[in-house]
Amino acid sequence: MGNEEDDRKVVFVTGCAKGGIGFEYCKAFAEQNCMVYASDVPQRMSDLEGFESSENVEAIELDVLSDESVRSAVKKVVSEHGKIDVLVNNAGIGSSGPLAELPLEDVRKAWEINAVGQLRLVQNVVPFMAERGCGTIVNVGSVVGRVSTPWAGSYCSSKAYVHAMSDTLRVELKPFGIDVVLVIPGSVRSNFGSATTERLGSRDWKLYKEFKEAIADRAMASQGSKATDPAMFARHVVKKVLSPRPPRQIMFGRMTGLVAALSWSPLWVRDAFFRNRFGLNKKL
Repeated sequence: MGNEEDDRKVVFVTGCAKGGIGFEYCKAFAEQNCMVYASDVPQRMSDLEGFESSENVEAIELDVLSDESVRSAVKKVVSEHGKIDVLVNNAGIGSSGPLAELPLEDVRKAWEINAVGQLRLVQNVVPFMAERGCGTIVNVGSVVGRVSTPWAGSYCSSKAYVHAMSDTLRVELKPFGIDVVLVIPGSVRSNFGSATTERLGSRDWKLYKEFKEAIADRAMASQGSKATDPAMFARHVVKKVLSPRPPRQIMFGRMTGLVAALSWSPLWVRDAFFRNRFGLNKKL
């Protein structure tokens, strides 16, 4: 291993299948001459084949639900490079449906992947960063982690956990020289909405059967024609993460202004907006 390679930052990104923002993160870090480990679950490894021509990206299997998988992946990266400079906790799934009817197994899965999965990576990577006295952890939240919407309560709450966790980690890890950055994407174009809609499938709502179309509409709400380009979004985030003093938060993408305004609005204003936006202003 040459000195030039030793000097490169080693970046570990989760949830990197093609069509998602993680794929674009990897490309953007590679463009900055970082050594990038692009990871995803075994059944989606074929979606990482687009990196085969890049000397700066290596695909690696990782299931954020598995202690053993995470330990093994982190050990592999550290054994090959002696360090992990940047961890990007990007892996996540959508979860749509009314909370009064959504199966608890769906809620649990969203929490296990979106929230506990991120913490599992943190707990495995931090000891190596702390030993070197430096490192950056990037946790991916969401604008709906700040302002929860109808029909996506389990997803919103999982991202709210990420926000709270990041605020705590930022202070707790400071003595070890580790920076924590919370990324708060707005509406960014990806396959996220279609994947969430696919999971909705032929769900047979009972109390909410008259809202089926509104629920499906919420699943695709972030994927409108004016959604932010994912490559542009990734380059913006990567530039800030690699800066000498990374910011505590990076909020970027379409609809971030609207969500910021709603977060400061009285609750009755917020409720009225969401009832109107997602078809809940009719009385049954």
